[in-house]
Amino acid sequence: MSFSSLPTEIQSLLFLMFLIIYLVTLVGNSLIILVTAVELVLHSPMYFFLRNLAFLEIGFNLAIVPKMLGTLLAQETTIPFHGCAAQRYFFFFFGVAECFLLVTMSYDHFVAICNPLHYAVIMIQRTCAKLAAASWFPGFPIATVQNTWLFRFPFCSTNKVNHFFCDSPPVLRLVRAGTALFEIYAIIGTILVVMVPCLLILCSYTHIAAAILKILSARGKQKAFSTCSFHLLVSLFYVSSSLTYFKPKSNNFPEGKKLLSLSYLVVTPMLNPIIYSLRNNEVKNALCRTFHKTLGLRNCII
Repeated sequence: MSFSSLPTEIQSLLFLMFLIIYLVTLVGNSLIILVTAVELVLHSPMYFFLRNLAFLEIGFNLAIVPKMLGTLLAQETTIPFHGCAAQRYFFFFFGVAECFLLVTMSYDHFVAICNPLHYAVIMIQRTCAKLAAASWFPGFPIATVQNTWLFRFPFCSTNKVNHFFCDSPPVLRLVRAGTALFEIYAIIGTILVVMVPCLLILCSYTHIAAAILKILSARGKQKAFSTCSFHLLVSLFYVSSSLTYFKPKSNNFPEGKKLLSLSYLVVTPMLNPIIYSLRNNEVKNALCRTFHKTLGLRNCII
């Protein structure tokens, strides 16, 4: 059903706005992947995890946004049953992986600021690779179990999904069998995958804030806070996710839930390159050098 309740003119404006955000997201995250891969100065744990996050954000968008744009532009509101299942699978896979990767990134920031003398010893290449793998892996079993369980339920005659993608709550409302056990599982999953990582991140940043306040120089404090600026991204992602999935079968405020979904599906992936690129001189300098090498520019001014 997407945004079918809105006038056609409003849907056209939404299409234009979401298309711009989508393109910014793809280009921005692709540039982050490119520059952190080719620039040796950015071959550090922080940018390694940032590159992983950029991959996740692109996957997140590719799974959801193209179909949403097609629905808004051409009013093509149908999706095959298996297409719906595939969309939900990849959404859950990338979403779960991102939850755990954000925890890993907060741990990296914690070590860098609270234990700077031991950072090079703790965050070696092998450890970073293991942490990244541990962040990606849980998405496979969780998405597989959730998807297999949900789409084996019998569905009633109505086939109207009151959302702009095949999310759990609107699909679950079409099931004609008892879903109490699945709902309990979904709530437990939300606590373990969303709320526990959120608490771990808050714990890390509490220690980071205490360490930053002990820094005497104002410039040092500013640099440390700049390094941790992605807490804006984390707050938006976790708050909106938890509000959406704590009551998976609730039919209250469906339009409000769509807006919450937009915050972590469309807005958050766009914020990633903005926060890390426009506010980070190392990335801006590396981007400039990369374009200089690629296009043969003579001068590069930041």
